[in-house]
Order: sequence, then structure tokens, then C-alpha cells
Amino acid sequence: MGIYLLRRLLLIVPTLFGIILINFLVIQLAPGGPLEQVIARYTSPDTADQGRLTSGGAETRGGSGSAADARYRGARGLDPQFIKELEVQFGYDQPLTTRFFKMVGNFLRFDLGTSFFQSRPVLDLILEKLPVSISLGLWTTLLIYLISIPLGIAKAIRDGSRFDVWTSGVIVVGYAVPSFLVAVLLIVLFAGGSFWQIFPLRGLVSDDFASLSLGAKLLDYAWHMTLPVLSMVIGGFATLTLLTKNSFLDEIGKQYVVTARAKGLTERRILYGHVFRNAMLIVIAGFPAAFIGILFTSSLLTEVIFSLDGLGLLGFQAAEKRDYPIIFGTLYLFSLIGLMTNIVSDVTYTLVDPRIDFDRRDN
Repeated sequence: MGIYLLRRLLLIVPTLFGIILINFLVIQLAPGGPLEQVIARYTSPDTADQGRLTSGGAETRGGSGSAADARYRGARGLDPQFIKELEVQFGYDQPLTTRFFKMVGNFLRFDLGTSFFQSRPVLDLILEKLPVSISLGLWTTLLIYLISIPLGIAKAIRDGSRFDVWTSGVIVVGYAVPSFLVAVLLIVLFAGGSFWQIFPLRGLVSDDFASLSLGAKLLDYAWHMTLPVLSMVIGGFATLTLLTKNSFLDEIGKQYVVTARAKGLTERRILYGHVFRNAMLIVIAGFPAAFIGILFTSSLLTEVIFSLDGLGLLGFQAAEKRDYPIIFGTLYLFSLIGLMTNIVSDVTYTLVDPRIDFDRRDN
């Protein structure tokens, strides 16, 4: 196992490099970069009537702008010196390869750069937003697994029964309704929309959170997290439940189960002593993707609806404004976490079923 883990750790380096390189090239080809975003502000109707705008002493209107016109959309009428100052500010005065390898070198030191439009270190912004996304991702993933695995096992044992049919109907409805619609419905019902005002409408904690006792802080935190987490859980447990059910059904039909029954073992002993270990492998394999997906991508609309300032909202705003340091910094960090989580998943494989030996398989 040690050799396998070392090999996987070494593979992280070229994998990360490839991910960053491909995304860097694709994003550079996208129209409307950060420099164009600034130019759009100066050429918008609100500023067009001001005649002359300056930045660092450079006259921004009234120049020929021919060089700028050739490279940047919407730069007509801006002074070329002003465009050059913007290029220096955003690093566009350097060649593409220089910018890329400089960024990679900074990433190796975990220097994720400084936001173009917020003028703050990207790492500080991520750490500031991380508690919200971790809260949503951790509790959602935990509840989904706590609900889906027992429910999937129960459906497999009672396959074809009335319980199986009714729960399948509930699962299909939950899967079909988007989580943001569930979030809106929960707000209407329980957050003062039209019926009851039981839960808060926004925020991760109350304004007086710092002055509360430890027990009151935990209750206040749970009070705020109930509706956002519930909206994500309702639409998220269907796939895992059906995966668990089908995995158990596949194992129950195998010959070793028939042999165990012939030996007189109880159904409980067969189910949890033999079937569970084999059936759970495929469920464990999907854990990294499920956790990373919920933590970093699935919570955007939930964060917007419940006014939670997390990583999903940060990434969306960065993409909208072409804030490249945030885009690449979060991509690097999330990719690294995802690759490390996959390794943790492989270790969990061996804990669930000690018969698995990755070193022997590679040999």
C-alpha cells in the first residue's frame, strides 16, 4: 500500500499541472477579460459624458487609441498610455508563457495571488468564505449518506414490496425537483414567506452570535443551517439510495450468499457480515466526487437564495468579472483537494475490505 500511495502522490504534480495549463489556455481565449472589464467601465454611458478620465495621471480619453483598438474590445477613444498602465496592473505586459509559469511558481508556494477587483489575497478570500461552504457541504454529505445507505439497504431487502414502491416514488419526486425550487418552497413555508416564520431567512449565524454562550451558539448555527441543508439533501439522496439498493441486490444474488444461507447463517449475519462489505465498495468509490461536488459546485444557488457568502458565490462573481487570480486560485486548491480525497477513498477501500491490495494489483 505504501508504494501505491507514493505513486499516487507523485502523480498529483503532473495532473495538477495539466489541469491548470488546459484551463489557463481556455480562459485566455474567452472574450471579455479583466482588462476589457475595466475598459467597459470607462466607456460606459455613465462615464462617456465626463469628457476626460484619468488613472495615475494618464489621460484616458481624447487619444487616438489605435493600438488599444486593435487588441481590446471597446477601447476606442482611450489613451494608449492608459491602456499600457492597465496592462502592467494586470500583468498583461508579460508574455503568456511568462505569466503561466510565474503563476505555477507562486502556486507551489501556496501564493494564490491577489484579486484584481477586490485587491485582497485570494487565499484570504477563500479562507473567509470557506466556513459557509464547509457547513453546507459537510452536513449535506453526512445527512445524504446517513439517509441513503440505510434506505437503500431497506429497499434492497424489501425489493418489490409496497415500501419499495412508495419510497421510489418519493425519491423520484425529490430528484426531479431542483434544489433551488425546494429552497424557495422552504422559504415560503418556514421563513416568513407566506405561512410560518420559524427559521431565519439569511446568514450563517445571528448578529449577536459572538455574545451567545456555547450551547446557544450551536443552536443558533443549527437554526440557520436547517433550511439550506434540507433543500440540498432533498434533491441529493436519490442517486446514492438507488446505487446502494442496486449494489446490494447484485451481491445478494451471488453464489456466496446462497452458500452462506445453506450453512444456516442468519440473514442479518449474511447481510452485514458478508454482503455489506462487498456492496459498499461502489458506494465508497463515489464519495470523493459527491463530497467535492456538493462542497464546491452544488451550493451556488442555495448560497444566493439564503444570502450565504460562500465559495460558490465567490467563484460565480469571479467568473462574471473575469477575476483570474480567484478563478485559477480556487481551481488549483479545489483540484488539489479533489486529488487528495481520491487517495483517501482508496485507503478507505482497504479499510472496508482488507482483501484489496493495490500494490499487488499494480504488480
